[in-house]
Amino acid sequence: MNAWQNLTERVRELDSLAGAAAILEWDQQTYMPAKAAESRGEQTALLQKIYHERFAAPEFGAWLGELEGGELDATQKAAVRLHRRRYDRAVKLPSALVSALSVARTEGFHAWVSAKEADDYSLFAPKLQRLLDLTREQAAALGEGAAHPYDALLEDYDPGSTVADLRPMFDRLGVEIGTFLTAVDGRAHPPPFTERLDEDGQKRLSARVLRDLGFDMEGGRLDKAAHPFSTGLGVGDVRLTTRYFEDNVLSGLGSTIHECGHGMYEQGLPAALAGTGLNQAAGMGLHESQSRFWENFVGRSLPYFRYLAPRMGAIWPDRSFSPEKMYAAANRVQRSLIRVEADEATYNLHIIVRFGLELAILEGQLQAADLPGAWDEAYGRIVGITAPSARTGVLQDVHWSSGLFGYFPSYTIGNLYAASFSQKMLVDIPGFWSLVESGDFAPILAWLRRHVHQKGSTATAVDIFREVAGDRDPVADLMDHLWSRHGALYGVSRS
Repeated sequence: MNAWQNLTERVRELDSLAGAAAILEWDQQTYMPAKAAESRGEQTALLQKIYHERFAAPEFGAWLGELEGGELDATQKAAVRLHRRRYDRAVKLPSALVSALSVARTEGFHAWVSAKEADDYSLFAPKLQRLLDLTREQAAALGEGAAHPYDALLEDYDPGSTVADLRPMFDRLGVEIGTFLTAVDGRAHPPPFTERLDEDGQKRLSARVLRDLGFDMEGGRLDKAAHPFSTGLGVGDVRLTTRYFEDNVLSGLGSTIHECGHGMYEQGLPAALAGTGLNQAAGMGLHESQSRFWENFVGRSLPYFRYLAPRMGAIWPDRSFSPEKMYAAANRVQRSLIRVEADEATYNLHIIVRFGLELAILEGQLQAADLPGAWDEAYGRIVGITAPSARTGVLQDVHWSSGLFGYFPSYTIGNLYAASFSQKMLVDIPGFWSLVESGDFAPILAWLRRHVHQKGSTATAVDIFREVAGDRDPVADLMDHLWSRHGALYGVSRS
C-alpha cells in the first residue's frame, strides 16, 4: 500500500507538470507574441525534462515492481499495467533527447507559422530536418525489437497499432474510396454555401452550439487559433480553439463541433480516478472518434441542419437559411487540397498520403528537402490533385512542426471507430434523428459517456471499441455510411 500511495502521489505530480506544459503550448498557439519563441522553448524544455526525470526515476520502477508482486484490485491492476508500459518506454529515452525534442518543437512551430504566412517552405526546412533527425533517434531508442521503426511512434498515440495492421487496412480503404469517387466523378455538385456572415455572429453561433451539444463552459473555454485544436489541462479545464471564415461559416462551425467532440470526451473522463493515470483517453484514435462522430455523422446530417437553421436565423434575422441547401453543401464530394476542409468521402485519402510519407521518413527514404516533391507526387497519385503552392501543400498542417509524427493515422482510426459507434447508436437510441433535429443531444452524449468516456484508460481503445461494437467491420460501416448519405445525394449506388 505504501508503494501504491507513493505511485499515485507521483502520478498527481506528473499530471500537474503535464498540465503546466499544456498551458504553455495552448498559449503558444493562441496569444503568445512571436518574439517569445526562444524563451518559451526553454520553459517547455525544462518542464519536459523534469517530467521525464520524475517519471523515469528508479523509484517509480521499484514501486511498479512491488505492486506487480502484490494483491491488487481491478483499478490498481489497470493502473500498474498502464504505467509499466509507459515507464518501460520512458527509461529508454535520454533526458537530453527529451529536452532537444521540446526545443525543436517550439522552434519548429514558429518557423512553420512564418513559412506558411510567406508561402516559403525554405524557411521551415532546416527546423523540420532537425525534427526529423531527432524523431528518428527517438524511434530508434524506443523501437528495439519492433517490426518497423514507425511502430514506436504509433505507440504514443494508439497503443497496439502497428504498420503491419494499418497498411493493409489503409490499402483496402483507399481502394474502396476510389471506387466510390469513380461513381461520383462527373456528377453535378450541389452548390456551396457561401453566405457571408460576420465573425461576431459566428462566435455567438459557436457558443450556442457548444452549449447545446453538452460542452460545459464552466469547465472550459473557446478561443481562436490558426489551426484548431483542443487540450485538457486538468480536471475542470478543457480549452477549445476554432477559426472563422466570413464566406464559409460551415468550415468554421465544423471545426468548432470537431473540437467540441474532443472537449466533451475530456470532460467526461473519470475524475474519480485522478492520480491513477486512468483518467485519460485510451488512445488518440478513440479521441478522434468522438470529434469525427459529432462533426460528421451528426454535424453534416439533415436533421442537424434543421436544428441549426432557426438558431442561425435568430442571430441573422434578415437572412433565410435552408437546411436542405446547407446539408447538400456540407456533403459535397470533391477532390481537394486541404485536409481540414475535406469532405467525409475524400478525407481519409489525405491521411493515407501522410501515412505513406511518414513511413518513408522513418525508413530514411525522405529528408526535409525531399518532402515538397514527394508530397505533390503522392497527392497527384492518391487524391488526384496537386497543390499550386507550399501553403496549400506540404505546409498546410501543424503536426510535423510540433513533432507529432505518428499522429495522422489516428484520424482515420477515429473515423472507422466513429462509423461503427454510429451504427450501434442508431440501434440503441430510439428516435436518434428526431433528437438531433429537436436539439436534444443529451441522450446521445449520455451514451458516449457510458460506453466510452467513463472508461478512461481502464481498458485499451481496441477493447473499448470491441466491447461496444462487437465484431462489426468498421471499414464496411464507414463505406456503408458514405454510399448511403453521399451516394444518395449524388444519385449513385453500389454496383
